[in-house]
Amino acid sequence: MTVVDSFEVTCSAPVNIAVIKYWGKRDETLLLPTNSSLSVTLSQDHLHSRTTVRASTTFEQDRLWLNDEPEDVSASKRLQNVISEARRLRALLESTNPGLPMLSTYKLHICSRNNFPTAAGLASSASGFACLTYCLAQLFELPQSISEISRLARVGSGSACRSLFGGFVAWEMGSLPDGSDSIAVQVAPESHWPDIEALVLVASDAKKHVSSTSGMQTTVETSALLRERIERVVPARMEAMKAAIAEKDFDAFAEITMRDSNQFHAVCLDTFPPIFYLTDVSRAVIAVLTAYNEAVEGAGYRAAYTFDAGPNAVIYARREHVPEILALVNRFFPPQASAEAGTEYFGRAAEFLGAVDAARVEELAKKIKVPALEPGSLRRIISTHVGDGPRLLARGNDPGVSLLDVSGNPIPK
Repeated sequence: MTVVDSFEVTCSAPVNIAVIKYWGKRDETLLLPTNSSLSVTLSQDHLHSRTTVRASTTFEQDRLWLNDEPEDVSASKRLQNVISEARRLRALLESTNPGLPMLSTYKLHICSRNNFPTAAGLASSASGFACLTYCLAQLFELPQSISEISRLARVGSGSACRSLFGGFVAWEMGSLPDGSDSIAVQVAPESHWPDIEALVLVASDAKKHVSSTSGMQTTVETSALLRERIERVVPARMEAMKAAIAEKDFDAFAEITMRDSNQFHAVCLDTFPPIFYLTDVSRAVIAVLTAYNEAVEGAGYRAAYTFDAGPNAVIYARREHVPEILALVNRFFPPQASAEAGTEYFGRAAEFLGAVDAARVEELAKKIKVPALEPGSLRRIISTHVGDGPRLLARGNDPGVSLLDVSGNPIPK
C-alpha cells in the first residue's frame, strides 16, 4: 500500500460532563436540543476516546470497530449522517481544488476505543462521536472552524459537540430550523480555572437500562416538568453559570451544578413511566456531600455533585479540598480490603490520600449522620481535572498510536 492510495489520522477526544443538563430534542433527525447546556471538559490524560480513521482506494466498504468489536455501519443512521456530511464538505473542497486527492470517494476503516466503560453514564457516545468528527475534519483537511465542525459532531450525538472544545463549553440550542446555529462555543479555556478537580465515583460500569435517546424521547412526550425547565429554569441558569465561571465563583458554580442535577433527575422521575438512573449508592453520595457542605460552617460549598444519565457521581471541587473529600468518600464508601486493587481502584486519586488532616476528617465524619455503605459499593474512583479539546496524535500510520495495522484491521490490545 502506497502513500497515494491511503490516508490516515489518529486523534483523541475528551469526555465532557454537563453542569447544565441537556435532556430532550426538538428535532430527532438533526438532534436539536430543547434547551441550551453547559459542560466541563475533563482531562484526556484520564478519560478519552481514541480513534483511527483510514481512507483507502483498496477498501471495499466502510467498516467500524468499537472497542475491538465490529459494528454494522449501515445500522447506525447517526454514524452514516456524520460520515456523509464530512464527505460532502470534502467534496466541496475538492471541487474548487482539482489537485486534491478525491478522499470523499474513498471508503473508510474506523477503529475507536474508550479507556472507560461505554454506556455507563460517562458520556462515551459524546467523546466517541467528537473524536470521529475531529478525525474526519483532520483527514479531509476541512477549513471550517471548530464551532462549525461541532455541528457535524452534533448529528452523531448531541452532547458530542461540547467535546470539541476544552475547558468550559456551552452548547447553544439555536433557533433556526436547519440547526445551523445549534453549535458549541467555548465559555472559558481550561487555563482559566485550573484548580478545579473532578472525582468520578464509579458505582456501576454496566450498560444503563434506559438509553439516553429513548429516555429523552419519552420525557419530551410525557413530562410536564420538562416544559417549565426548558422555558424558565435553564435560560436563567445558563447565564448564572457563565457568570460564575467568569468570576471563578465556586459557591455559585457548585449550587447551580447540584440544583440542575437534582432537577434533571426530577424530570426523569416525572417521565411516564418514570426513569430511574440513580441508585442507593448515588443517593448516599448526595446525602454525604450535602451533610459535608453543611458541616463546614461558614466556608461555602466544598464539593458539588452531578449525575448524568447513570448512577456514577462526578464531584467538582477545588484542588485544596480534594484530600479531605477523598478521605470522607473512603470513610463512607470504603473500598474492598484487597491491597492488589489499590492502584487500579484509586488511580491518580492515590496522590491525594496522604495529604489530609486525619483528626479533622474524623471530626467532620461525626457530623455527617449517614451510615457507611458496604465495602466495595464503589467499583473505583477516577481522579481528573479540567482538560483540553481533541488532539491530533498522528497523521499517517504511526505504530505507536494507530489502532489499525498496515492492512487496515484493528491492532489487538
